[in-house]
Amino acid sequence: MFTGIIQAQGRMSGYRQGGREIVVRAGGLAGRIEPGGSLAVDGVCLTLVRREAELLVFGLSRETRDRTTLGALRAGRPLNLELPLTLAAPLGGHLVSGHVDYKGRILRVLARPPGRRISVTLPPAMRPFFVAKGSAAVDGVSLTVAAVGPAAFDVELIPATLETTNLGRLRPGAEVNVECDMIGKYVYNFVKRPSV
Repeated sequence: MFTGIIQAQGRMSGYRQGGREIVVRAGGLAGRIEPGGSLAVDGVCLTLVRREAELLVFGLSRETRDRTTLGALRAGRPLNLELPLTLAAPLGGHLVSGHVDYKGRILRVLARPPGRRISVTLPPAMRPFFVAKGSAAVDGVSLTVAAVGPAAFDVELIPATLETTNLGRLRPGAEVNVECDMIGKYVYNFVKRPSV
């Protein structure tokens, strides 16, 4: 379980095993995770296979490669990193599972000094899980939904988010990992499921 409050930025180092492993340069976070432990990488919950100094090696399943952006990254790309939530840590963002719901595409990036506003594609099947002033995670960053349309949702990026995450690099056409509000998904499923 994560909060969507990014703790560090790492870098994509490369792939191994024909794309079945991803290698991340994690700097100061590398020493805080042991093999078998979890780390959210651009919003995707990954399990550490092994540590090589500041390099972390994670397995990538076919599902992860297909459903997220992690199967097609370029070396050197900045990555948002977050260690799992502990019972002693404050819940500063919202509950994020690290299980990406879909790959979205950035439609617009608007300057809104001192921040920015971005629009992200929203498939019809995901529309029920989005409400204005609700939550969403984009590349693992906990964000408040500013507006919801039939095919897109908007979020505001404040200066702190632009400084501590990789979202400031986003341009129209970029793919991002999107996770819908976890509680909203469960509530919707409970209300809409057929009675037995």
